[in-house]
Amino acid sequence: MIIMMMIPRRSDFDIFDDMFRDPFFRGESNKLMKTDIKEKDDKYLIDIDLPGYDKDNITVDVENGYLNIHATTDNSKEETEEDGKYVRQERYVGECSRSFYVGDDVENDDIKASFRNGTLKLEVPKKDQKKELPEKKHIQIEG
Repeated sequence: MIIMMMIPRRSDFDIFDDMFRDPFFRGESNKLMKTDIKEKDDKYLIDIDLPGYDKDNITVDVENGYLNIHATTDNSKEETEEDGKYVRQERYVGECSRSFYVGDDVENDDIKASFRNGTLKLEVPKKDQKKELPEKKHIQIEG
């Protein structure tokens, strides 16, 4: 005996479709912190998209030659009885971060940062990197 159960379906919501729309299942890259880096003669200009974030919840620092950007947000809303009940709420709560190697000579004070209209703009000076290339050594092949 087969028992079928009819479940009403809203045209705009399907739990399985919503679950598999997640970038994890589609193999897409994360859409947070999209970054553009432009090189000039004396500096790098970095633009990072952080829509919905507040300037106070973004930190930028340099540690061990890496420029680290970290942002947190909590857009969830407290719900009370008189406000009504959410049927569906799509808000991002969490944090994201990116790191870029800028060189061991770059310090926190060297970097200029501004945040406007959801975009973090950074100016990172180019420092003279006096890297000595290691001497090439070849392995003798016998036979």
